[in-house]
Amino acid sequence: MHASITPVILTLNEAPNLARTLDRLAWARDIVLVDSFSTDATLEIASRYASVRVFQREFDNHANQWNYAISHTGVKTDWVIALDADYVLSKDLVQELRSLTPSVNVTGFRARFVYCVDGHPLRASVYTPVAVLFRRGRAAYVQDGHTQRVKIDGELADLSGVILHDDRKPLSRWVESQDRYMRLEAEELLSARWASLSWTRRIRKMRFIAPFAMLFYCLFVRGLVLDGRAGIFYSFQRTFAELLLSLRLLQHDLSPESRASD
Repeated sequence: MHASITPVILTLNEAPNLARTLDRLAWARDIVLVDSFSTDATLEIASRYASVRVFQREFDNHANQWNYAISHTGVKTDWVIALDADYVLSKDLVQELRSLTPSVNVTGFRARFVYCVDGHPLRASVYTPVAVLFRRGRAAYVQDGHTQRVKIDGELADLSGVILHDDRKPLSRWVESQDRYMRLEAEELLSARWASLSWTRRIRKMRFIAPFAMLFYCLFVRGLVLDGRAGIFYSFQRTFAELLLSLRLLQHDLSPESRASD
C-alpha cells in the first residue's frame, strides 16, 4: 500500500527532528512538507530528500495549516498520513503500511504513540492514539483549544505498529510553545459551558487540582517513576504545562474585567 500513501508534514524550525522522520519515509514516492517560514536548517534538510515537495504558508492556526496541507498541495494518492516533524514511524509500522489492505468501509486509522525523551522510550505517556492515516477527501481538521482534531467521514480502525514521538528541540522552545498552547486552552475553557466539558477538562478548569493530579498520575499511575530520569523529566514537563494553564486561569480571575463581571 506504500504507493497509495502520501506523507504530509508540518514544520517550523524542526531541524533537530526532521531528518529522523524523513529517513523512515524513504518508501514514499511523494512527501508534502508545509513550512511556516522556518529560520533554521529545516528547509536545507528537506532539500536533501528528492521525494519532498516544500510549500510555505504563514501559520494562523493548526487546523487551517493542516487543511491546506492535505487539500491544496496537489496530493494525488488515495491515502494521506499526517505527521508532525517529530513523529518517527517505527519499523514495524512501516512494514504494516506496506501490506495494509483496508476494507472499503474504513476511511481512517488511529496510531498509538511511544513517547521518547532524547531517544529514551518511556513505558507510558498521556499521549492518546491519534487518527493519522486517512483517505484523501474524507477528512478535515477543526481547531480544538490549543491544538487540532481531525474529523473523518467513515469508519476508523487501529494500526498495530506505533509512532515514536521524539522531540529533540531545546527545552526553551518547548516552554515557549506550552505557554502559547495553554493561553489558547485557557481561552477555550473560559468560554465553554461546564456541562459541555469532559471530566478531564472540568478538572483543568478547577485551577488547583490538575497540576498535582498530573504529577501523581504520570509518576505512579502510569509508572514513569520506573523510567528513571527520563520518566521524571516527562512527568515534570506535563505538570509544568498544567501549572501554566492554572496560572492563566487564575490570571483571568484576578483581572479587573473578571472582577467587574462577578
